[in-house]
Amino acid sequence: MTSIPRLMRALRTNDRGMALPVVIGLGLAMLLLVAGSMSVAVSNIKKADTDEDWAGALAAAYAGVEEYQSRLANDATYQKYGNPSAPFTNGSGSTVSLPSGSNENPAFGVGTAGTWASVSGSTDASYRYEVDNSDYQDKGILHLRSTGRVGDVTRSIVADLKQTGFIDYLYFTNYETLDPVYAGVTATDSSGKSVCERYAYGTPARDSSTCTEIQFGKNDSFEGPVRSNDRLVICQSTFKKAVLSSSTSSPIYKTASGCSAPDFRSGTVVYAAPIDMPPTNTEMKRETRSDLPADVPRPGCLYTGPTTITFEYSGGVPKMRVLSPWTKYTNVTASNTGSTPSQCGTPGNVTNGLGSSTGALLDVIERNLIYVQAVPASGTSDPNSPTSGYTPPNFTCTSASGSGSGKIPAGWQYKSGSTVVAKFPTTVGSYNEVTPSGGGSSGLTHYGCKAGDVYVEGKLGGQVTIAAENYIYVTGDLVYNDKATDILGLVGQNAVFVWNPVRYYYGDFYKLDSDDDREIDAAILSVGHTFQVQNYERVERGTLTVFGAIAQKFRGTVGTTAPAGFTKDYQYDTRYRFTAPPKFLTPVSTTYGVTQYAAVPAAFTADGATAP
Repeated sequence: MTSIPRLMRALRTNDRGMALPVVIGLGLAMLLLVAGSMSVAVSNIKKADTDEDWAGALAAAYAGVEEYQSRLANDATYQKYGNPSAPFTNGSGSTVSLPSGSNENPAFGVGTAGTWASVSGSTDASYRYEVDNSDYQDKGILHLRSTGRVGDVTRSIVADLKQTGFIDYLYFTNYETLDPVYAGVTATDSSGKSVCERYAYGTPARDSSTCTEIQFGKNDSFEGPVRSNDRLVICQSTFKKAVLSSSTSSPIYKTASGCSAPDFRSGTVVYAAPIDMPPTNTEMKRETRSDLPADVPRPGCLYTGPTTITFEYSGGVPKMRVLSPWTKYTNVTASNTGSTPSQCGTPGNVTNGLGSSTGALLDVIERNLIYVQAVPASGTSDPNSPTSGYTPPNFTCTSASGSGSGKIPAGWQYKSGSTVVAKFPTTVGSYNEVTPSGGGSSGLTHYGCKAGDVYVEGKLGGQVTIAAENYIYVTGDLVYNDKATDILGLVGQNAVFVWNPVRYYYGDFYKLDSDDDREIDAAILSVGHTFQVQNYERVERGTLTVFGAIAQKFRGTVGTTAPAGFTKDYQYDTRYRFTAPPKFLTPVSTTYGVTQYAAVPAAFTADGATAP
């Protein structure tokens, strides 16, 4: 290869007249090459810096989501905070307010004068976020747009956050034992709690000779995740998804005596910390208050006393027929006043009223809550309190009659003239329903004429949650018109019963209704007791299909190997991973998990201005 000095010497030797211009030209060319190389090098340095900032800004946006999750974990009400001036928040119509004082949060800044929060451990990364809580009450979902900043680069993501709750599992139980009230176990400890309200692995451990542990049977198959705060007892069951337990025993679960090992399709049982159940569901009644516009912008419906709800779907129009004779006011306030919004029906024995012969035919209250409370004592300040001695027109409280196995329980009936519109206990032909198993000496009083019970069935079109101060009875098929869009929550403070009436005849029991199979499409939660089939041990039925989720304090019985009761067909509604029935009850303490992330255009520029 010819060097530059050698080339210059050759030019001087061979053509002295041309040497100087050629040398100058070559020198300029070399300078241009060097300058170009330096320009490329500097450009690559800048590009490397930009790439690093680009990745760092995204990481800062994710850090903002994690920091917001930690605030939610420390304050269950933190979803109400945000900056009303933030573009993302205003666009949703959410009701939020800035926290003040010691709760001030720099991440809620907006605009060029607004603040940013620093990423912990970083000197140049920061973030700010905006909260959209418009879907929180209806679906339990929060939307968070988080913007990260490093140098002159900003990047934004939107995260959907949902509380970890009971309906993340097809089947959740607190105690793997029969409900002591149902079983007639009256023994209590020094604190007044039932001796069965203990875990098998606890200190002291539950006494298995007093409390009846219920096992997962060999014909049980679960299509969704299963979780228990207790130790599981399993006999050859099939679990197709994850199984979690809070048991600290070794092994973590127990194989029932004489049974083969269970079939775990997604791995064996793994440990998970307990999910604490709330003591009551009365907080849900707050959602029927009309004096809390900031927290309850769309109050649901309050009904009083025994209430029947039948969902009807015909001609493409979703309706609900509500009979609630004791109801006077369907919205209430803290000052004990009441109102009667049209969406909840007109109280009283008027045409299409809640106390009429047909009940009130109403539009399904969309994305909202129904709460059924007991009849308040006479003379109290509660707006639904009746006057002393009052009974609604056409409504009769009935007394118990008979004795022994054939005893007919106390209850109620509603007549239109001589026609019985609704009656519990029921009569079919000349046969009367006898006391359901679990009544009498075991302490479960069915069909109270002033109880906060709801009786529900039908085909639902819409999204609604029903909660009861006492029992929920599913009196027939309760199904969705569209399994992709309709959603239902059932939350009983006490048991959620699958209604299964029987008659007693010459020493044996016979079913009163002719439907062998039953389907329930819902997220089911019994806060204080259990999900159970009435008379599960008395008559043989078909298949109980549950499409949704089941959560309960104690294990409930559906059938026996006699056979009697129902066989199970439980199918998990996978939508519960991302959404929940409106205003559904959540655990005492919970975390928020991200159900999905989405990258979006940067919301702010590096100087804090709203991005174009």
